[in-house]
Amino acid sequence: MLAPKKIGRGNSTFVTEFVLLGLTDRPDLQPILFVLFLGICLITMGGNLGMLLLIKIDSCLHTPMYFFLASLSCLDLWYSTNVTPKMLVNFLSEEKKKKKNISYTACLIQCYFFIAIVITEYYMLAVMAYDRYMAICNPLIYSSKMSKGVCIRLIAGPYTYGFLSGLMETMWTYRLTFCGSNVIYHFYCADPPLIRLSCSDTYIKETSMFVVAGFNLSKSLLIILISYIFILTAILRMSSGEGRHKAFSTCGSHLAAVIVFYGTLFCMYLRPPTDQSVEQSKTIAVFYTFVSPMLNPIIYSLRNKDVKQAFWKLIRRKVLLN
Repeated sequence: MLAPKKIGRGNSTFVTEFVLLGLTDRPDLQPILFVLFLGICLITMGGNLGMLLLIKIDSCLHTPMYFFLASLSCLDLWYSTNVTPKMLVNFLSEEKKKKKNISYTACLIQCYFFIAIVITEYYMLAVMAYDRYMAICNPLIYSSKMSKGVCIRLIAGPYTYGFLSGLMETMWTYRLTFCGSNVIYHFYCADPPLIRLSCSDTYIKETSMFVVAGFNLSKSLLIILISYIFILTAILRMSSGEGRHKAFSTCGSHLAAVIVFYGTLFCMYLRPPTDQSVEQSKTIAVFYTFVSPMLNPIIYSLRNKDVKQAFWKLIRRKVLLN
């Protein structure tokens, strides 16, 4: 076991860095996992950067729907790269040669951005549901109601709220005292394993975590559900089969992203941080940290006719130029 690095304060010692054990402590699996997650990272970056490029260069995609999708791609890139670099380095770190350590400050920064981005993505998905509600239920006034200024405000709101909430939660973590083991049985700095390591009273932090996670999950999901109730009602009233198919197609991609993202987060945060739940959370965290950001651009490109047309238009343009 790696020895904790501590500093003395009176009769106590306080942790100044943590050790991230990662997904497994089996040395034979480390190279395999490195290749696997490097591949996932490259696909995630390629998919989301590609989506951003398509939206930027194709004028047909300069609509509110793709404006919000571009913001989601930015969040997914940030989400994945907040954790992946350190995780990949640790896969190549042998315990005897190099500690899989992360400083106390870096741990808090990682925790802050993780919480902030997660909460921001809650409401970004809710904003995208509201956009689909406006497009399908109020098509005649959609352009005027979803102007550029409105779209910017709808994006600024989730970012502002998410990053302020992340700051508040990180401040509660900062108030915790860590004076025992510094080994985090996870691949990134997360609240549940940090709570288990704390030697101070964690009641306020645990309560805050559950309230904030539960409130934001429930509130953003309620917005999505209400939007889709109105959307489904409007779709069923459509007389055109082609119109219904197009509406279901554009909504299906968003619903798939919502199910993957929210399903894993409900399992992760709305449970007490026991030994068993922390172990299970590593597997769950892989889905929303790596799989969800990787799948989002794939889901939206495979199920979206406009994105596919923009992609092949770009390919043809490149071929003609060459």
